[in-house]
Amino acid sequence: MTRIGVSRRKLLEGACMLAGTVGLTGMTSARAWRDASMTNEEIIRKYYAAWGNKDWSPFDNLLADNFTFTSANNDDHISKSEFKTRCWESQNDFIARLEPERVITSGNDAFVKYLGHTRNGKTFRNVEYLRLKDEKVEAIECYFGEQSSFPSAVSKK
Repeated sequence: MTRIGVSRRKLLEGACMLAGTVGLTGMTSARAWRDASMTNEEIIRKYYAAWGNKDWSPFDNLLADNFTFTSANNDDHISKSEFKTRCWESQNDFIARLEPERVITSGNDAFVKYLGHTRNGKTFRNVEYLRLKDEKVEAIECYFGEQSSFPSAVSKK
């Protein structure tokens, strides 16, 4: 029988290297999994950034299939397709960008106060309540700022 001599020091160094390699591999895969899923705040910020991009595709990807939108502008739990027609298409050329000023999340609920910038140089503020589920925006309730200062797309101001 051949005997191989290995010191305890070399054995311990090898074991530590093996444990370190396994630990790093686990950390890498855990990090990749965590990065693959977005936080609710990240999803919300992507939603508001999409208004400035003027592309419906990011909205479609961020909104749940059963998405509803509600506002004081005669929008009572309208569907995603109605939202696209009534809000996105009618306001897309009017709104330059929406800038979240305050995002408060708690579980799958969030309140966002944002400053809207219009293409004609005006600004307005709204607050919206968002409900998220499975990394999608499921519902939005919009609360308009001061109505007299809200520059709707149809106003001549």
